[in-house]
Amino acid sequence: MTQTIGTEARPMPDIMELDLSDLRAALALGWRDAKAAPLYGLFFAGVYVLGGLLLTFSMAVEGQLWWSIVAGAGFPMLGPFIACGFYEVSRRLEQNEPLTWPGVLGAVFRQKDRQMPTMAAIVVVFFLFWNFLAHMIFALFLGNSTMTDVSNSLAIFMTPEGVMMVAFGTFVGAVFSFVLYALSVASLPLLLDRDIDFITAMIASWTLVTGNFRVMMIWALLIATCLFAAMIPAFLGLFIVLPLFGHASWHLYRRALQ
Repeated sequence: MTQTIGTEARPMPDIMELDLSDLRAALALGWRDAKAAPLYGLFFAGVYVLGGLLLTFSMAVEGQLWWSIVAGAGFPMLGPFIACGFYEVSRRLEQNEPLTWPGVLGAVFRQKDRQMPTMAAIVVVFFLFWNFLAHMIFALFLGNSTMTDVSNSLAIFMTPEGVMMVAFGTFVGAVFSFVLYALSVASLPLLLDRDIDFITAMIASWTLVTGNFRVMMIWALLIATCLFAAMIPAFLGLFIVLPLFGHASWHLYRRALQ
């Protein structure tokens, strides 16, 4: 960190300039916290893993397993909200506060009376709208196709319409993911850490990402790649990836916002 990008008066925090050394330091500290409090990592990651398994099972029962791919693409959007538990654990370790289940869960539960529910609602609306838009994109490109039962055959994706649908859907999904990432990557730990309104928190998060675009895009790509890789073995890889990046995100926030 070398200089301040924004110097607006509080409650808007100062946005620091980041480089790749900050990412390495955040990962190192995140791994340290994950090892220091493994049971908390298993618990909070377990919530995410269970949600993924239930989502996949429900779609398989309905014969719509293919849509789990679309839902899986959007499911990581909920990751930052789940990470609040990791933020609280890292905050307590950082401040040398007692690390107890009542203390950690109580701190997370008390967020319901602050700005966190509003941010959670924004994240959920993004997720639901992405799933709705994915169905619309499918209907737009393949609605008139003679073979639209993708649960029985994936050959339709090799047609010109299928290729166009995948390309367009990927572009739209990337835009959605970027906007949500930019609004939430720092706003969620900021809301947990300080008494600040959610609009100011989102502005600070957006400013951080746009002011450190290259570094924060590398961070986003690293998180997305590891998350998708971790979901392949029945979501079980998330037991390692989520604690690592959950704790690391807290430490990156602490380096990025002053």
